[in-house]
Formats: sequence, structure tokens, C-alpha cells
Amino acid sequence: MSVRLVLVAGSLMLAGCGTTGMGRGGAGVSGQPGSVPSTVISAMGGGLVSGSIGSGLSGSERRSGLEAEYKALEYTPSGQTVTWKGNQPSRYGEVVAAQPYRVGSQDCRQYTHTVYTGGTGVSARGTACRNADGSWTPLT
Repeated sequence: MSVRLVLVAGSLMLAGCGTTGMGRGGAGVSGQPGSVPSTVISAMGGGLVSGSIGSGLSGSERRSGLEAEYKALEYTPSGQTVTWKGNQPSRYGEVVAAQPYRVGSQDCRQYTHTVYTGGTGVSARGTACRNADGSWTPLT
């Protein structure tokens, strides 16, 4: 009887560290809504694109990059790319989120954002966790 209790307890402990099925039914980029609400964008605190990788971008380009970060975190299966385009053809970016995992009661994902300006790409990596209201908060 005590062996069974130990096995159940161990299984429950490991379940808290497992990955989650946040792929949203396999919806890729084409399954994402077009516009991201401002409240959700505000909760991201600027994301990775607000750092040094987005220093040469306009405000609208940063918003496009931040929306791509949200879409990658919320909707896109692990390893798939979400792209965004800037005001000029030489300005664009790519966001790739890794497999979701659980920390306590929150789903979290690591992600990489690469911003291209004039053909040169600069990347930044980060981690964000999903809030109960559906917004994502980057970890600092």
C-alpha cells in the first residue's frame, strides 16, 4: 500500500513540471486572429522587440513585432515562425516560441525574436508566462 502512495505522489509531482498542450488545436499562423487587443499588448510590457533589437524601428513596427510575439506565444505550435513586416521592405521580423511548460499554475514559453533591418538580423531570447486573462507577461 505504501509503494502505491509513493508512486501516486511521485506522479503528481512530475505532472507539475510537464509540458502543456497549448498548441491550441494545432492552429498555426493562418488560424490566428488579425488584431491583438491593446490591453493584451500592454500586459507584455514591450516584449523583446522593445529592447535593443528594436532600437531602429518605428512605433508601428514595434507594435507589429509585439503582436507577432503574442501570436507566437498564444497560438503557434512549437518551432513554427510568426513573421511581421515593417514600414520598409528591409524591416521585418520573426518570432519562434518553444514548447510550453508549466510553472506552478502558469503556462510559460521561451521564445526568440529576430529583427531584420537592412538584411542584418539581431536576435533576443526571452521567456513569458500566460496570465489568467489570456495576456502574457515576459519574465525579467
